[in-house]
Formats: sequence, C-alpha cells, structure tokens
Amino acid sequence: MNCKPKIGLALGSGAARGLAHIGVLKALEEYNVDVDIISGSSAGALIGGLYACDIKPDMIKNLAIQIDKKMWVDFTVPKKGIIKGEKIEEILKLITRQRNIEDLNRKLAIVATDLKNAEEIIFTEGSISKAIRASISVPGIFEPIKIDGSVLIDDRVPVSVVKDMGADVIIAVDVGFSDCQSKVFHIFDIIQQSIDVMSKKIYEADKIYADVIIEPPLSHIESSRFEMVDECAEIGYKATIEKMDSILEAIDNYNQRSSECNI
Repeated sequence: MNCKPKIGLALGSGAARGLAHIGVLKALEEYNVDVDIISGSSAGALIGGLYACDIKPDMIKNLAIQIDKKMWVDFTVPKKGIIKGEKIEEILKLITRQRNIEDLNRKLAIVATDLKNAEEIIFTEGSISKAIRASISVPGIFEPIKIDGSVLIDDRVPVSVVKDMGADVIIAVDVGFSDCQSKVFHIFDIIQQSIDVMSKKIYEADKIYADVIIEPPLSHIESSRFEMVDECAEIGYKATIEKMDSILEAIDNYNQRSSECNI
C-alpha cells in the first residue's frame, strides 16, 4: 500500500471573504480529502482553528450566521483600534472549550505579524482563542494584542508555514481582494484594502510552495459584509469542486513518487 501523504491547508486572510473557507472545508470533506495540517491567518485562522477543534463546516457556518455582531463587537475610544476584541475572545474560549493548540488532533499553526518589526509570529502551542484573537487584529479596527512583548496584527496566506510543518501536498486558499472601489467605503473596507495591497507582494513570493491554489471569485464582496455567510461559503465550495481533480491528482502524484513506501 502507499504512504498516505500529509495534506496541508493554508487559509488566507480577507475579512468577510474568509467565510468562503467554510465551503472549501465542506468540499474537501465530501471528497474524503483528510487535512492533516492547517495554517491560517486572520479569517483563515478563525475558520481553520475551529475546524482543527473538530467543529464541522456546517456547524461553523451556523455559528457564523447565528452569532449577532453585537455579541462580539465591543467599541472603544479609537486610540489603537475601534474594537477592543475582548468579547470575541470570550466567545472563542467558549467555542474552543479553552483548549490549547498542542492538544488538537490536527497540526495547527495560527499566523500573525509583529507590528513592531514586521516579523511573522507562528503559534503552534498555547491558547487557541488567544492566538486567533492575535491573528484577526486588523490595524485600526481591532486593538492589537500584546503577547510576550510582541504587538500582533493579521497576516496573508501562510503557505510556507504549512510546508515547514511537514505537509507533503499543499492546498492554498486565497480569498482575494475586494474590487468595490467606486463606492464610499465603510472604514473597515478602507483599512482592509490598504492591508491587502501591502500583503499581495508577500503572498506572490510565498504561493510557489502550493501544489494547488484555490481562488474563489469573491472580489465583489466587501470586507465588512460578514452577514453574507451563505454566499461566501457557496462560492468557496464551488471553487474547490472546480479544483478537485487537481487536488486528487496532486495526491496521486505524491503516492507515485513515494513508491518506496509500498509494502
């Protein structure tokens, strides 16, 4: 028999567009593509972290629909961000049952950036809820979180991270950028688009490590439209189904290269 490849999944940031990750996970499950290693940033850290806690895609979707924004938005005087982020961290503690990353059945890396020196910070142990809270810290919106002296904000699509964790076949999901430039933006959309522009070049260099890249067509979705759960998830699902032949081919190619593992 063949050695089963370790499947790695890199889930990128993108605010509301990151809800498409739910549909990606649903499609992978339907085709029995068992993900062993997950790296995620911002929205990808949120969805990937919950999935690594063995919460099924449909349940994540229901949570996203049912949790009212008033439950996780705690406004503050905007010195560092207009949302403190304490409410959402408490919700995450409840949903993840206060588990640590190292206690999960799947390998998980939650990725953020240290605002002080622009270095990537990778969480592979410690509190899941705190790591996710760090990764979703969009500058100007959520107050940055300090951990061990680092001031942490969100990142992009952490492809090389999942490779470094030992993935044999890597699937990257880039939920892209909004093209809603002709409208008067919500403050969240303005800030998120600025971050997207800065991080695009970084991702272009990183994505060479991916075997398959899924790019759901989400450019019409503004960053702040978190109520569009169904549409984003469906777009992510369809985009993954369209790439499924490539995913299965990448797995088969690995098995062929690993013929020395045959018994």
